[in-house]
Amino acid sequence: MLKGLGALGDMGKMMKAAQEMQTKMAELQDELDTIIVEGEAGAGLVRATATAKGELKSLEIDPKVFSPDDKEMAEDLILAAIKDTQARASKRAQAEMGKLAESMGLPADMKLPGL
Repeated sequence: MLKGLGALGDMGKMMKAAQEMQTKMAELQDELDTIIVEGEAGAGLVRATATAKGELKSLEIDPKVFSPDDKEMAEDLILAAIKDTQARASKRAQAEMGKLAESMGLPADMKLPGL
């Protein structure tokens, strides 16, 4: 149908591909809200869970952490567990974006907008 239009036919293909990519990105954003990752610190004394978008969902703290003499240690472990969880969430989101890029024929390490 667009055979004789040359570059306009290619433009139509590009627009369709861009719309498809936008739809898949929106679906992935929704999916990242449902993927749960867990991080920890202090050999599991503090555990945090978050979505792959990095939204903290829960924090579990072993009572052994609460020593009145070492408040700073508890704070450090909590912070470390949250940071570990956020790093894992970021890695998971990047992996999911890589899968999306590959499914569209793009390099897996290509930086797609949206994350």
